[in-house]
Amino acid sequence: MNWRNYLFHFYLDASIHVALAVFAFIEITCVFFGLSRDNHISYLVFFGTIACYNFVKYGVEAKKYFLVANTYHKNIQVVSFIAGAFALYHSFFMSFEAWIGLAVLLVLTSLYAVPLLPNAKNLRSLGGLKIFIVALVWAGTTVVLPIVAAYRVLDWDVAVELVQRFLMVLILMLPFEIRDLDYDDPELRTLPQRYGYLKTKVFGAVGAVVFFFLTFLKDYLTYFEVLGKGLAFLGLGVLMLSTRRNQSQFFSSFWVEAIPIFWWVCILVLDVFLNP
Repeated sequence: MNWRNYLFHFYLDASIHVALAVFAFIEITCVFFGLSRDNHISYLVFFGTIACYNFVKYGVEAKKYFLVANTYHKNIQVVSFIAGAFALYHSFFMSFEAWIGLAVLLVLTSLYAVPLLPNAKNLRSLGGLKIFIVALVWAGTTVVLPIVAAYRVLDWDVAVELVQRFLMVLILMLPFEIRDLDYDDPELRTLPQRYGYLKTKVFGAVGAVVFFFLTFLKDYLTYFEVLGKGLAFLGLGVLMLSTRRNQSQFFSSFWVEAIPIFWWVCILVLDVFLNP
């Protein structure tokens, strides 16, 4: 493997790509709500995502992982610990209210991978519940946390944005569920296992429509936000049309998770031209 392939695979496997997607969602929330930039919240979530996602991905067999991990995985460990240290540093600058919200999200993340009681199941293993927990954590992290950190009221418009973000993350997870259809344990009862590949795609398409039209329920709405949400709607529609059972190697792990990043870039460009 040449160094370019190594760096690309490491970028994905060390959860840096997904962390950048979460970071992009927070930045989009700041733009839509006109929030002053709180770098500490953004960086806390970015570095915390790297640490938490690697904990979830590699923590199930933690003992074996630490004892027999090869150099590649040991490098991921190092990155995870460094990211955790940076997240801890930025956490000292958070308000008490933001800490409460973060604590709730951390509990959900922990229960996703670690059972609450001995011999009990974790949330990840509960049939059909996995993607809803992940979508809830992402929505809370990228909408509620920056709003609370900016000392803004959690009003109706925030609630609408929260539901929209929940739906968007849910739709973004469907290609992963479809990709893993032939490999997931039948007891997981994921959406594709329950309803089939085509109905899952229809579910995603309908969800994209609902996502867009929820925009018009907001009390304060601008043409800028309607256009921004319209771009997201088109992106989600193309995603569902493009999703196949037999996907290319990086379709889900790179391109799907890059959608929030692309959306953020589009929002920044629109913001320059529409809100000079």
